[in-house]
Amino acid sequence: MESPIRTARRTLPLLTGAACLALALTGCAGEDGTAQARPTPSASASPKPDPALSAAQARDVITRYSKINNEANTDRDRRQLDMVEDGPLYAMSISDYTETDGLPAKDREPYKPWAYDLASAKLYIPRLADGQERWFAAALSSEKGKAPSRLAVFAEQPQHKRWEMVSVVDLDSQKLPDVALDREGYATAVAADGNKQLAADADLLRAAVLDNFATGGTNTGTKVFAPTKASKRQIKVHSEAATRFGDKGTSVFDGADNRFTDAYALKTADGGALVLFSHTHTQTDAVAHPGLQINPGKGDRAWLHDVPRMSIRYTFVCNDAATVPAKAEPSRLIGYTCARTDASGPPVPSWSHRA
Repeated sequence: MESPIRTARRTLPLLTGAACLALALTGCAGEDGTAQARPTPSASASPKPDPALSAAQARDVITRYSKINNEANTDRDRRQLDMVEDGPLYAMSISDYTETDGLPAKDREPYKPWAYDLASAKLYIPRLADGQERWFAAALSSEKGKAPSRLAVFAEQPQHKRWEMVSVVDLDSQKLPDVALDREGYATAVAADGNKQLAADADLLRAAVLDNFATGGTNTGTKVFAPTKASKRQIKVHSEAATRFGDKGTSVFDGADNRFTDAYALKTADGGALVLFSHTHTQTDAVAHPGLQINPGKGDRAWLHDVPRMSIRYTFVCNDAATVPAKAEPSRLIGYTCARTDASGPPVPSWSHRA
C-alpha cells in the first residue's frame, strides 16, 4: 500500500496637575516674577530603543535573499544556501534538495527563478533593547502585484555579519495580523516565551499544535486554539490518518525532539501578539500484520531507496504562526508550513535477508 506524504513548502499619557506643574524647558514664576525652569522626573522621556534596522536595509536583506536563494537552488548548493538561510527553514530547504537528489533526472522539475515583490511587502521591524538579538518579520508575496500571502522571519547572524531567513509560513488568508506600529512605523517586540501578559506563549502554542496532530486536539489543541482553517486542517490530518489503511495498517502522529526552539513575537493593536514559532512531529505508518508491506513513493526514494518496509517513521519540521490575545481567550492559528526532513523504517523480512 502506498503511504501518502504531506509536505509543503512573526496615547500619550495625560498630564494633570496645578498650573505650576511644568515639563522641561518650562517653569513657574518665582517670587521676583521671572520664569524658573524646574526639571521634574517626568521631564525627560526615556529614549526609544533603536529599530533592528531601517526599512531600506530590510528591503536590501530581502533582495539579497531572493538573489542568493535562486543561485543556490539552481544547483542545490547547500553551502551557498547556508549564506541566506538558517534554523528550521534551512533544514526544510535541505530536505527538498535531498528529495530532489533521490529522483531520477527525468523526474526532476526544471527550477524556475523567482523573487519576492518588494512593492507589496509589509515590513514589521521591531525596536530592540541593547543586547537583544536583531530580527524582523515581513509579509511577502512571490508574485508581482499580488497581496502578501506568507510571513517570513529574518534574523541577524552576528558571527557572520549577515542576515538570514529562519522561517516562513504560508498564510490561509491574505488578511494580515494587525501588528501595532508606532509613529515611525516600527513594531514592538514582546517576549514569545514565558510571557504572562498573553493568553498563551510559544511553548503552549507548540504543544497545542502537536496535540492537533496527535489526538485531533482532544487534550489541548481545541482548548488553546479557536477553530481556523489551519487548526481544522491539522485535526483533519489526524482523523484521516486513523482510517487511511483500513484494517491493513495504522498511521500515528507524535511530537519529536525539536531543535528549533527560537520564537518571535510582535505586539498587536489589541494588546496581544503575533507569535512565530516552529515544531517537529513524526508520522509512523505500520502494517497491521506480517505479509503486508508499505511501498515507498518516489518522493521517499532519497531516504528509503525503494525498499518495501514493515513501518516507516517520517519526521516533519514545520513553521507556525498564531495570533494570541492579551486576555484569557483562545488563540488563532493563522498558518503553518511543513517539510519532511527524514524517513526510516525496517525492511520487510525478504529484503532484510538480502541485506
